[in-house]
Amino acid sequence: MTEDLGGRTVLLTGASKGIGAATARALGDAGAHVVAHFGSDDAGAREAVGRVPNERKLLLQADLTDPGEARSLWDAAVAWRGRVDVLVNNAAVMEEAPLEATDEEWLRAWQRSLQVNVLAPALLTRAAVRHFSDRAGGVLITMSSWVAQRGPSTESLIAYAASKAAVKALTQTIARHRAKENILAYVVTPGVVRTRMSELAAASVGGEEAVSARLAMGEWVPPEEVADLVAFLAAGHVRHLTGATLDVNGATYVR
Repeated sequence: MTEDLGGRTVLLTGASKGIGAATARALGDAGAHVVAHFGSDDAGAREAVGRVPNERKLLLQADLTDPGEARSLWDAAVAWRGRVDVLVNNAAVMEEAPLEATDEEWLRAWQRSLQVNVLAPALLTRAAVRHFSDRAGGVLITMSSWVAQRGPSTESLIAYAASKAAVKALTQTIARHRAKENILAYVVTPGVVRTRMSELAAASVGGEEAVSARLAMGEWVPPEEVADLVAFLAAGHVRHLTGATLDVNGATYVR
C-alpha cells in the first residue's frame, strides 16, 4: 500500500485510540501525509503516528463539542499542505441515555452525542465537499456502526445508535449528489471491534465472554482490519463503490 497514498493528505479525526489509532498507522504506512486529530489524548495520538516520518504528520487538537473548533480544525488541516484529499470522520462518543434517566441526564447525553457524532462530522463534511469541488474530487469516509442498522444491544445506547444512523445518511447523501464531481463517499459500519469503547459497552451486557458467544466468528474484530479497509478506500481504487456501506462484523449481521 506504500505507493497508493503517496502525496495524499488525509485528515483523520479521533486518532488517539481504538480504530482511529490503528487507522493513523495504516494511513502512514500507505505513504499518506496524516493530519491526526485528537481531543485530549495527546500521548495516544503521538503514539499512533509514531512511526510516520515527521514531514508526513501533523497533530491537531480540537474539542469537537465546540462547533468553532471543528471549523478551525479543517482550516488548520488545509493550511498545512494547501489541501486535504481525504476526510475520515472517525471521532465519536458513546453516551448512555437510559429511558429512566432524569430529563437533564437524558438531554445532556443526547446533546453531546449529536454534537460530537453528527454536527462536528457534518461541519467537516461540508467544508470538505466545498474543498473537493474546487479540486476536482476527493474522498470522504465515515465511521458509522452496525447499531445504526440493527439497533444497539442495550437500550441505553439509543442516542449513540441514532447518531451513527445520522452520519450514515449524511454520507450517502453526499455520495449520491456529488458523484459527478468525483467526490467519493463511503460508510464503514464495524460490529464489535477490540477497542476500549467496546470493552466498556460489553460490561453492561454481560461481559466480554457473553458478547463473544453471540458473534458468528466467536471473536471481536481487530481494529487493524477496519484500518486497512479505510486505507484502501482512501486510495479511491474502486470509484463505483461510492455510496456503499461496508459491514465489518464477521458475518454476525448479514444484510
